[in-house]
Amino acid sequence: MNTVQKIAAVTLLLASAGSHAAKPTSIVFETHAETADGIPYAQFTVRCNDGRSVPLTAWDGLRKWCVGENAAGGCQKKQISAAKAACMDA
Repeated sequence: MNTVQKIAAVTLLLASAGSHAAKPTSIVFETHAETADGIPYAQFTVRCNDGRSVPLTAWDGLRKWCVGENAAGGCQKKQISAAKAACMDA
């Protein structure tokens, strides 16, 4: 097998591995809430194609999207980016 064929085989393997990752199928609004300090946020649930449901919170008037039930980590500027990150986490 020559070098070009090896590179092509590795590329196909990497592409197919990425296509099997869990992906969001829906994002459902749950409720508006407030922290103990009075900071408002919204709670959502992301449903993934592997059957999991992951909480997602939106802060700063839907400008900051975080995986989980707080703004501690895994935050993104876009809803779909945060939903994809939520489904990829094990």
